[in-house]
Amino acid sequence: MEQLIAATVVIGDRSYRIKVAPADEEVVRKTVKTINDKIIEFKTQFAGKDMQDYIAMVLLWFATDQINRMKTGMEEENLAGQLNVIEQLLDNRMKIN
Repeated sequence: MEQLIAATVVIGDRSYRIKVAPADEEVVRKTVKTINDKIIEFKTQFAGKDMQDYIAMVLLWFATDQINRMKTGMEEENLAGQLNVIEQLLDNRMKIN
């Protein structure tokens, strides 16, 4: 079993002590940076909210972005499969002629 390392991350002015696999630490830190950058972006767009509102907005943005990426990936897979079928049909057609 891989040993976890302790890390402290700051999200929206709060510190969190977490344990992560060493291989995941860089990804976690980049994710935290993205979250904090989005919080700042939403603070400039929607003044007068509290931190919980901004974190909720970031959570909604992040979840929507993930779903859209999965959807796009599935559409690309489906398109690639259809192109392969067309290519096979064309290859078979050329062998006949």
